[in-house]
Amino acid sequence: MIHVCPLSRLEETVTRTGAAHVLSVINLGTPVVLPTSVARDNHLFVGFNDIVEPRDGLIHPAIEHVEAILAFAGRWPRSAPLVVHCFAGISRSTASAYIAACALNPSRDEAEIATALRAASPIATPNALLVSLADAALGRQGRMSAAIAAIGRGEEAMENVPFELRLD
Repeated sequence: MIHVCPLSRLEETVTRTGAAHVLSVINLGTPVVLPTSVARDNHLFVGFNDIVEPRDGLIHPAIEHVEAILAFAGRWPRSAPLVVHCFAGISRSTASAYIAACALNPSRDEAEIATALRAASPIATPNALLVSLADAALGRQGRMSAAIAAIGRGEEAMENVPFELRLD
């Protein structure tokens, strides 16, 4: 099970779910206080801005970020939940959870996973560039991007509420 939340609800979400692994996808320099129940080796911090095209002074999602996310998801033993968070729990974290779900279920339909994401969170608006890069890296031939485009932009919000994305 993958749980997604904003930074402000990280400790609460880890405690409630019993998660042992945390993936932080957030701006470089943003302080992330890892709950003491999560071993440092079970945490990955991937730093980039929530943008969908290069902009001066900002870090856009790149293939090295996707590769780090995929490697971390691949090492996750699934014996306890994984928590994925960004600052607001809306874009980078939802894209990362979607990417992990697609990578961990290579035969599962991308649209089915995207529909499950939308059902779990009406607010989720996965970062399109991050999804596109993962789509290429996973050889999904545009299907991941198309599936995310099909569910459309989520509801407007300043912050998401924690939700779960099932892997089956």
